[in-house]
Amino acid sequence: MYHQVGQPPPKGSPYRGLTVHPSDFKRQMTWLRRFGYRGLSMHDLLPYLRGERHGKVFGITFDDGYRNVFQNAMPILKEMNYTATNYFVARQLDGGNVWDYEKGVPHADLMSIAEMREWAAAGHEVGSHTLDHPYLPNLSPELADYQIRQSKVELEQALGTAVTAFCYPYGGESPEIRNMVHNAGYTNATTTQRGLARITDSPYGLPRITVSRSTHILRFLQKCMTRLEDRRRKD
Repeated sequence: MYHQVGQPPPKGSPYRGLTVHPSDFKRQMTWLRRFGYRGLSMHDLLPYLRGERHGKVFGITFDDGYRNVFQNAMPILKEMNYTATNYFVARQLDGGNVWDYEKGVPHADLMSIAEMREWAAAGHEVGSHTLDHPYLPNLSPELADYQIRQSKVELEQALGTAVTAFCYPYGGESPEIRNMVHNAGYTNATTTQRGLARITDSPYGLPRITVSRSTHILRFLQKCMTRLEDRRRKD
């Protein structure tokens, strides 16, 4: 799970650690490839999660649709021949991370419709991160369902292709919200729960490994290649 790939904001900025430097991102992708792994979007990963295919693969996801991912991460993904999923906030295309402003997080540009289309044309996946990035459990069931369903509609209209991957903003979800995602026509959804996905996981509650600016390469490899329960056992 990544957010931004670029130069970090000024020291002291909230959530500064969620911006990974491009050189670190490239190092991470390169080392996984050296170990024989292939990076995939959620769409490409699903057959492995369902047990239909087998191989050394890992999913690559980016939350929010930041422009610096388009500028800095996409060339690296092309070099590695990897695919990835980016979860877009449907009503902030060519906008910014407005949901972060009240926390003092600096503005960061989000991809435009044209850039999102170019992202998809390069073989990557467009997923939904709702219309406005709300914490879904705080909304009425009607509003939560609208955020989930309408974001899919608007992204599909902008792309001209199906959008089947969803990501819960802030990791906010519940059994009822998972059902909404399923009923809206998505095939999978990712959370902020830590861990490696397994065949036994619900496709609407897939865990991820958070990668931050301070994640050095050895820790990165340990997090990505060792199951959470195995790490706990070692601790």
